[in-house]
Amino acid sequence: MKAMILAAGRGKRMMPLTAQLPKPMLCVAGKPLIEHHIMRLKTAGITQIVINLAWQGDKIKTYFADGSAWGVSITYSQEVTGGLETAGGIIQALPLLGESFIVINGDVYSDYDISALMQLHLQPKEAHIVLVENPAHNPEGDFTLSHLPNSEQRYTFSGIGRYQADFFEGLAPGILPLGPLLREKLNEHLVSTELYIGQWDDIGTPERLSTLNQQLAP
Repeated sequence: MKAMILAAGRGKRMMPLTAQLPKPMLCVAGKPLIEHHIMRLKTAGITQIVINLAWQGDKIKTYFADGSAWGVSITYSQEVTGGLETAGGIIQALPLLGESFIVINGDVYSDYDISALMQLHLQPKEAHIVLVENPAHNPEGDFTLSHLPNSEQRYTFSGIGRYQADFFEGLAPGILPLGPLLREKLNEHLVSTELYIGQWDDIGTPERLSTLNQQLAP
């Protein structure tokens, strides 16, 4: 199974840290944030990785090259200036990903066990997403658990999930956000969910990055 790490975002809220650096290359516990994802994927047995690029993407490509120094094989999906949003980026990369694949946001930090996603038996056109408890910056959450009514509590999308390639069937290439698509497919019972109670941080601001590094300091 292959995995895709989303790394094409502009990271405007992280300025000035992202003026010359893509957000996934910001340092967490002594190494680039995206390197933590790569090593967790490798630990889970996933060594074929696709990374999408836009803002300052050359910095990622120069640092990791083909991934062999980390024991993985990295392929890059170069996007237009400004990026394609999450679903648009996945759709462009579909020819590189195979029938079923894992996707991870490059700007989150988590100790979620990726191997759990590999054990799932998804049906055609289905997806499975990992939800987490709502952080202070997203108190209303994003989605309810798939087995509960929409009126129940909503939780935050972790940016971690597994997708069948035909989940995106019929969608035209171009700029397309993932959130509305997930909401639509949840209503069609094509998305399953789980609630993860564990380490998860959205590195959305310099303050959150600083707090995380303080927590992880030896």
